[in-house]
Amino acid sequence: MTDAPPAALNRPDQLAFLALGGVGEIGMNLSLYGYGGRWLMVDCGISFADDTLPGVDVIMPDPGFIAERAGELDGLVVTHAHEDHIGAIPYLWPRLRCPVYATPFTAAVLRQKLIEADLEHEVPIIEVPMSGSFSVGRFEIELLTLTHSIPEPNAVVLRTPLGTVLHTGDWKFDPDPLVGERSDVARLRRLGEEGVLAMICDSTNALRPGEAGSEADVRRSLIELVGRCRRRVVIACFATNVARLGSAAAAAVAHDRHAALVGRSLWRIEHAARETGYLEGVPPFLTDEEAAYLPREKVLLVCTGSQGEPRSALARIAEDDHPEIVLEQDDTVIFSSRIIPGNERAIGRLQNRLAALGVEIITEQDHFVHVSGHPAQDELTRMYQLVRPRIAVPVHGETRHLLAQGRLAEQCQVPQTMVTRNGEMVKLAPGPAAVIGEVATGRLVVDGKRLLPVGGEALRSRHRMTFNGAALATIVVDGEGRLQAPPQVTVHGLGSAEEDAALTDELRQCVSRAIEELEPRARRDDAALREAARLAVRRSLRAWHGKKPVTEVHLVRI
Repeated sequence: MTDAPPAALNRPDQLAFLALGGVGEIGMNLSLYGYGGRWLMVDCGISFADDTLPGVDVIMPDPGFIAERAGELDGLVVTHAHEDHIGAIPYLWPRLRCPVYATPFTAAVLRQKLIEADLEHEVPIIEVPMSGSFSVGRFEIELLTLTHSIPEPNAVVLRTPLGTVLHTGDWKFDPDPLVGERSDVARLRRLGEEGVLAMICDSTNALRPGEAGSEADVRRSLIELVGRCRRRVVIACFATNVARLGSAAAAAVAHDRHAALVGRSLWRIEHAARETGYLEGVPPFLTDEEAAYLPREKVLLVCTGSQGEPRSALARIAEDDHPEIVLEQDDTVIFSSRIIPGNERAIGRLQNRLAALGVEIITEQDHFVHVSGHPAQDELTRMYQLVRPRIAVPVHGETRHLLAQGRLAEQCQVPQTMVTRNGEMVKLAPGPAAVIGEVATGRLVVDGKRLLPVGGEALRSRHRMTFNGAALATIVVDGEGRLQAPPQVTVHGLGSAEEDAALTDELRQCVSRAIEELEPRARRDDAALREAARLAVRRSLRAWHGKKPVTEVHLVRI
């Protein structure tokens, strides 16, 4: 890699690719293409935080590099409506302020999110038809229809004088997707015949042999499975899988049940799907309140929470904290989803809580209840045979997935493969592909109403408090640093109330001694006083508990 000044990273005579998120990880997709001194963004997504970030739900790429160059950003093209591709737009668009291009269903979902963020009248959404063509700055764009686990997944064809790039987005080859059109294989073949410089391709299932499977097969299996259940049935699935919602409704009808949706995100997707015609012929779903009045054997609930999200509908039901829905002995919960890497512990905790209620749990390990929306090895091979790119750039996967797709691309006789990481600027043309520089990357989290950097002081302190507790000392002194009242010390997260009471007495004495032992000059120095009190508290707590809590000192000088 060469060191290049920022101005040289998007030269007018080069075509470049840069990922700020989604490479070496699953989620948080944010890709940039540079040509002619201008930029095009493809997708802007989030991921969901785990318990290593206390108090945080949403995490996203730091757009700092392109935000500093927002005047050079001509637009954002969205491939589809999954959260890891559009979820960051309400948070980051104020830093970008560019037009957003999306197909009708994706635009409908995005508008709902922007309404919640009070941005519906600010963000210019340009609706593009399926298979539509349009221009964004220096790029000629064509959308190419593929299949995935959501309506209207699009590959993006980017044409420049230096070559054509195919950005696949998320995809698979589903012969019977139930919702939407089949993948446009004929167009992919023609694109390959025209010549493709590079393919930026989904790697999520690059380690899996065979094919992902069809939604139609899952529908048949779910209908058969629900027929075996005698009490209340819950299907937990990804809210955005509209075909799976239709399958749940079909299973309910087949067995004289009523289907209900439980979870706000499910209703958001249902509204967008009906608005754009993707649930035509599906009976209206009941609300959770309506479903609560039905006999157990007459209801089928579709719930959010298949990944163990702590605030999801299924998590609240499992904790007996849902206002309308309860689960009882011999009810059934079907996890019609796969485990996203990193969610294993959260899902395990949820399933244990359900098991404690006497609920029967069925997962993809027990029955055929799910197919992935991402291509397995046979589908990847077929895509490379159709498109025949000169350069393969695996994205959307952890490092092991990227490397697996890189090996597969080499087996498919792709002349050059670039396995990169977030922040690496890849020159695609002219000449051989190469990493020509690296830009700073990072992550932001949503903390209340703020965006904070991961690794910033606020989150570091919170993390330390989670593991080590916290202490606060208040000291009141006169101008000479003499104590005017006994120090007050409170501790949090270190022991029981009885232990804390005994401990705070000792801490007061330690702080008093530390201040009294200071030289007169140091007692007149606010910083020296605070540090003496802080160290006294920390050392005492270390001796008492073996912990180093986050310690603050409030100094009042009168």
